[in-house]
Amino acid sequence: MQDNYIDMIEQTPKLNTKKCKLISYLLKIFLQVTTIISGLLAWYLYDYFIAIATLLLTFIIMGIIRSKISNSVIPPQQREYNYSDKDIADWFVAKELCFETDDI
Repeated sequence: MQDNYIDMIEQTPKLNTKKCKLISYLLKIFLQVTTIISGLLAWYLYDYFIAIATLLLTFIIMGIIRSKISNSVIPPQQREYNYSDKDIADWFVAKELCFETDDI
């Protein structure tokens, strides 16, 4: 019988400084609301047909951005799991922007 072992997964990083938490929060808000804001802005400036087209295009673009961010920072063993926008933002900020050490 062949043994299949599941590797331990890394937990989503916890951010400690206020600067890192703020950057993560702003990235999360960007990932969540950019699609809706662009659709509403196009609806206000033009008409509903262009607003729907803008909404669909922005939805595709934000999906690509979300995918690129998560694939660049989440470990390869964990990429099959679903992560929320907050988790993706926390991973990105912890791995790319805020290099916090656990010095006690």
